[in-house]
Amino acid sequence: MNKIPELNVGVVGHIDHGKTTLLSRLTGKFTDTHSEELKRGITIKLGYADITIFKDKKEFNTKTGEPQRYISFIDAPGHEMLMATMLSGAATIDSAILVIAANEGIKPQTKEHLMALQAKKINNIIIVQNKIDLVTKEQALKNYREIKEFVKATSAENSPIIPISAQQGVNINKLLEELCKLEIPKKDLESKPIFLVARSFDINKPGTEIKNLKGGVLGGILKKGKLKVGDEIEIKPGLSIKKNNQQTYQTLTTKILSLRKGNESVKEITPGASISIETELDPFLTKTDSLTGCLVSTKNNLPEISHSIKIKSELFREVLGTEKHEKVKPLKTKEMLMLSVNTTITVGTIKTIKDTLKGTSNEIELDLNIPIVTLKGDNVGIARNIDKHWRLIGWGEIL
Repeated sequence: MNKIPELNVGVVGHIDHGKTTLLSRLTGKFTDTHSEELKRGITIKLGYADITIFKDKKEFNTKTGEPQRYISFIDAPGHEMLMATMLSGAATIDSAILVIAANEGIKPQTKEHLMALQAKKINNIIIVQNKIDLVTKEQALKNYREIKEFVKATSAENSPIIPISAQQGVNINKLLEELCKLEIPKKDLESKPIFLVARSFDINKPGTEIKNLKGGVLGGILKKGKLKVGDEIEIKPGLSIKKNNQQTYQTLTTKILSLRKGNESVKEITPGASISIETELDPFLTKTDSLTGCLVSTKNNLPEISHSIKIKSELFREVLGTEKHEKVKPLKTKEMLMLSVNTTITVGTIKTIKDTLKGTSNEIELDLNIPIVTLKGDNVGIARNIDKHWRLIGWGEIL
């Protein structure tokens, strides 16, 4: 099982188009576990689930036959107010399933999510035309043609489009087959490890005896390198401390106690599926996602925390996520932008702009409200506050 290819797949798309139901059908796990999510029926935080895909004589399935792939799914929220969370999720995936409901078609967040995948350079995309049980054959074909037109000249132009009913379980085996055709990214095992923290937890139940307490847990993906049980690690920016109205950050150092891939305990991890790391940290420090957005490496390998950032930016032609066809206006100094860097979100004010090329490509420097750990060449999602909503307007690369 450890030798089969691994892949992180994001499930994205407009709210209520059936992402969580599809994941439940694929994995048997309902990823909306947060009490507010269950109450409101929408995904608020990133949800996780994993499966092994098998192939028997007849078809692909998740139970019997020869193991083909181990897939970690990340369920990203579709609601426009939660775009920052979706961008954080996009930083941890290699491939994506874009869900479009046949009865509703292409919506503003469908466009925004596709562009977010492009901004994060995710080109391995499968399109699921969901809820085909709610439309006629003619409507399904019309919607199919609309999808083909929608993805023209994007990274999803040649993506397979699979008609599915997640509710009825129709064509799930065809989706499993396509997941097994996705390209597996090359692993960089030689570089110093970089682990992106997408979630952090206290997994202890109330009333657990002290001798049975587990250390704080970090969830996310290993971008490159290797980590093993017993490694001394550092976490940056680390612990946020407020003192005399000043926000400071303390780098945390700890030890890896255990590593888990899905339900399986492993001694060493390489880039691939989503992983959880149990550490020696007091679980109080990791509860309620308090370390989400941090980077982890072996000691003394991470760069210093940055309060400013230089980016080569590319702007989209049109503002995404709205019904209006509004052009993206050029960037201005002193303008505030939201930046998505790996699994962290920060807000920065533009200090300088130079090398303007036809108004869409700039080299910009920003002062950051929340400091981050920057790695040269990393991808950045850029959002602007338009009508009190953060809208994705482009992407950039850290210089």
